[in-house]
Amino acid sequence: MKIVDKFILVIFSIIILILSLITASIIFGWVELESLTPYIGNWLSTEPTSSVILGVSIIFILFAIKAIFFSGSKDERATRDGILMENDNGRLLISKDTLENLVVNIVKGFDGTENVVAKVGLDKENNLRVYVTLYVHPNVVIKDLTTSIQNRVKEAIKSTSDLETASVNVRVRNITPTVENKVEV
Repeated sequence: MKIVDKFILVIFSIIILILSLITASIIFGWVELESLTPYIGNWLSTEPTSSVILGVSIIFILFAIKAIFFSGSKDERATRDGILMENDNGRLLISKDTLENLVVNIVKGFDGTENVVAKVGLDKENNLRVYVTLYVHPNVVIKDLTTSIQNRVKEAIKSTSDLETASVNVRVRNITPTVENKVEV
């Protein structure tokens, strides 16, 4: 969280605390509402004070809108879309789409695969996990094919992005139907 955001949160929290204490005091009868009315009326009716209160109110409205609709830093939003890496020279964001396209291209390179879909995600410990869904041809040994795919995907991700892959999960969705060539006479 940025320093400005922390400052805004502290000021906003203090004001809410004060308003809550005043409201609770009125409800419990510790402070009479009639005793506060002249002060509030005086603050809102005099020109310089009412202008300051209006300005502060507008600022708090803008802060509230910022907190509600524009929360989260650019880095947080970026890491949802990919993997952010840093070194002495700067930052690198590798998008999930890039890694998914890499995986799809690798898997399509294997004979006997069709309709390849890949998803890349990070788990709670920021481990890279790859999910591949595909169709296979009827003559393929599924266990051998998937083991080769898993090894090749891990190697490719390591060599292209220097990222370690925690798992490559392959789901064989279906076996493609065989198309028989019939010649009609």
